[in-house]
Amino acid sequence: MSCTFRSTTKQEEFHLLHKVQWNDPGALYSLVDKENTPRFPFSINQEGDIYVTQPLDREEKDEYVFYAVARDEQGKPLSIPLKIQVKVKDINDNPPTCPSPVTVLEVQENEQIGSSIGTLIAHDMDEENTVNSVLEYRIVDQTPKVPRDGLFLVQTYHGTLQLAVQSLHKRDTPQYNLTVEVSNEDFKTLCFVQINVIDINDQIPIFEKSDYGNLTFPEDTAVGSVILTIQATDADEPHTGSSKILYRITQGDSEGRLEIETDPQTNTGYVKLKKPLDFETVAIHNIVVQAENPEPLVPGVQYNASSSATFRLTVTDVNEVPQFFQQVFEATVSEAVAKGTKVGNVTATDPEGLDVSYSLRGDKRGWLRIDPVTGEIFSAAPLDREAESLYRVQVVAKEVGGSYLSSTAQFHLTLTDVNDNSPRLVKEYTGLFFCYPLKALGSLIFEATDDDQPTFRGRHFTFSLGSESLQKDWEVSKINGTHARLSTKHTDFEERVYSIPIRISDGGRQPMEGTVSLPVTFCKCVENRCFRPAARMPGIPPVGMAVGILLATLLVIGIILAVVFFRMKRDKNQHNAESAQASEVKPLRN
Repeated sequence: MSCTFRSTTKQEEFHLLHKVQWNDPGALYSLVDKENTPRFPFSINQEGDIYVTQPLDREEKDEYVFYAVARDEQGKPLSIPLKIQVKVKDINDNPPTCPSPVTVLEVQENEQIGSSIGTLIAHDMDEENTVNSVLEYRIVDQTPKVPRDGLFLVQTYHGTLQLAVQSLHKRDTPQYNLTVEVSNEDFKTLCFVQINVIDINDQIPIFEKSDYGNLTFPEDTAVGSVILTIQATDADEPHTGSSKILYRITQGDSEGRLEIETDPQTNTGYVKLKKPLDFETVAIHNIVVQAENPEPLVPGVQYNASSSATFRLTVTDVNEVPQFFQQVFEATVSEAVAKGTKVGNVTATDPEGLDVSYSLRGDKRGWLRIDPVTGEIFSAAPLDREAESLYRVQVVAKEVGGSYLSSTAQFHLTLTDVNDNSPRLVKEYTGLFFCYPLKALGSLIFEATDDDQPTFRGRHFTFSLGSESLQKDWEVSKINGTHARLSTKHTDFEERVYSIPIRISDGGRQPMEGTVSLPVTFCKCVENRCFRPAARMPGIPPVGMAVGILLATLLVIGIILAVVFFRMKRDKNQHNAESAQASEVKPLRN
């Protein structure tokens, strides 16, 4: 069920909205607001009358959905809840509002009659596209009224302001203030508009002098240095786009070595170095500077010779260091290249045209040499990627003759890998053992590596025994590319250390192979710890005799300790007896 109710701003008494009724008497009615509205403005009495109990505001909430429920005296629902939808109908209860305390617009003094200046956009909180939100605009005051009143008009329903009778002149007044009445059927609001008259650009910049003479600077003058100050003036309104001056070099600086910055307060121009000067490229610059405004000139006005000035810049020569074409030279070669192989080259030139001599600095391994005339770099010793995969040295270029000035660049040599390292164990295995006597077949795991660069698939070693004679006792099996297992083939081993040679091959394009020794100890174990037999020196009794001597010694020590313990206990008993007798003579005190 839906119904419509007009929004109200004042509520002095309850208004009947609707009535619901159950077929049988005795029903108890209630309302359920499933939306949990913070301010629920409806109620129902036990006759089923639904009332509006609080003011409704469409701008706050334009629709309510709730349910009427009928229950018996035990609270049991008599039917499914009845959905009630209330739409709040708008009334004109909101005045128009201005977009801001003052709306600021601008108009140039050469604008034609009827030109649009801007739009005043007021707002109304009432429902859109209804008569309640239709606004009308009307100018009610203009200040000042010079050269006359009624200079502006406003479109009634859109708020667009236009020039009404003539163009404006800033010399009459730089600013107009309008009071605009904005109204709907029931309310009126006054909005304020400020219109600033903008000066038109009808005056060109004029240089204080047309020729700034001759300037001389050395070519090593620092970038950013001010080499000249220039000045032009403009008769348009100060601090506007019509009077601001921008300086532009139109001739004599094709390389873009100069720039001109303008002081925004004084329009003074500062000619600065943007790039280094170069005597060898251009020794004399005949510069022409144009002064312009950022705002376009009005029709009929053009820049002329008064807006341009000239000066001559002479660049003097300075002895400069040799210059490399780049600061970092890079090359890549195989680590296996023969001694004397060309691995790269560098190039530098002297700005004054002198010859350049090359040398190396920081060649700590002595791997390279450089041709002092051509800059070609050669290998001077065997290269080793495993020692240094990226080899960095400094190249020095020094001018021959003159002042012997020099400059430096970097040479980076990347070494690619070749398979030139034999496989080896990844670590020294010293703790491998089996408990003696061996009761079951056993195995140990070990790992191999080498110093070459792994392929993208990783390392892939093959493993085998280093001697065929060991095959009856031992077996080597590969686990993966780097790990293998050494296993016993029987249990009949002596109590001693076995050195097992293992042959490892890397399977490269030029395969490298290495044989390593894996020490394996068979020893008696206590709690899984190995007690290794000591080596017997000449004159030392064999193990059995040594053990017998040790047991006899331990027996003698035990007897001595037993005698000492017996005597100590006897003395203690005698002392206890004497203490007991003393206690019988003299009772103990509490």
